[in-house]
This record gives sequence, structure tokens and C-alpha cells, in this order.
Amino acid sequence: MKHEDFMQMAIDLSEYNVKQGLGGPFGAVIVKDGMVIARSANRVVPTNDPTAHAEVSVIRLACQEMGTFNLEGCEIYTSCEPCPMCLGAIYWARISKIYYANTKADAAAIGFYDHFIYDELELPMEKRKLPFEQLMRNEAQPAFKLWEAIEDKTDY
Repeated sequence: MKHEDFMQMAIDLSEYNVKQGLGGPFGAVIVKDGMVIARSANRVVPTNDPTAHAEVSVIRLACQEMGTFNLEGCEIYTSCEPCPMCLGAIYWARISKIYYANTKADAAAIGFYDHFIYDELELPMEKRKLPFEQLMRNEAQPAFKLWEAIEDKTDY
């Protein structure tokens, strides 16, 4: 199969999701060595989970399928340029390449506007719209010290 075939799968998932009334027009497919590992559409509405974007959902499925949290060597085909949350998940999963169809500007034009998140990340915490308040850092530090002391831990 070619890149266009995998992208068409993601696009088809996005269209199906809308036609079935399941949520937003987003689909994603994860491929490794030319084989489809997992596919998912946006699952926010049916699962009542605001993190269940197509990319996050397909990463979860691929990790289950492969029995690992490390998707290095995999590629993701997504019907739209990933939002900040999905991009973070893609980086954490160590996916090797992103292919996308629609842009974030295309998504914004139909009401899926995420630029405000990028703007917020550039601001100091005290100037963000969502208030931040640090509590109990000293009490939280022992867990970090325990983690740091483990010699044979699984880094991720």
C-alpha cells in the first residue's frame, strides 16, 4: 500500500464518524512496516472523553496491539494536523513520522480552534486564563526521589 492509501483510510474514518453522528470529522491510522496496526476516529462524543481525539485513540489502540508504549518506527496518518494535545501524545509515543491532510487553519474554519492553547503556552503561568497554583511541592518531592533512585526503571 502507498501513503495515499493509508491517508485515505484516515479520511474515510473522519467522514464515517460525521455520517454516523459519532463526533468530529477526524480519523487516524498507525502503520508500521507497511502494515496497519490500528485505526480510529474521534471518540470524544460517544465516550464523553475530551481526550479521545482520533490521534490519542489510535495511539491507545496501537499500544495495546503492540504491547508497548513505544511506537518508534510507526507512522501516523491523520485526517487533520494534530492539535497540541495530540501532538504531545505523538511525541510521547515516539511515532517516527506524521502525515496529515487538513490543516489546523482548516479545522479552525469549521469551529475546531486550538490556537488559543498555543497562545496560552507562551504566557507565564500568572497571565494564563486558567489559574495555576502550586501546592505541597515539598510533600510531592519524595515520590520523585524514589523514582530517581531506581536503577533498573523503565524510562519513557
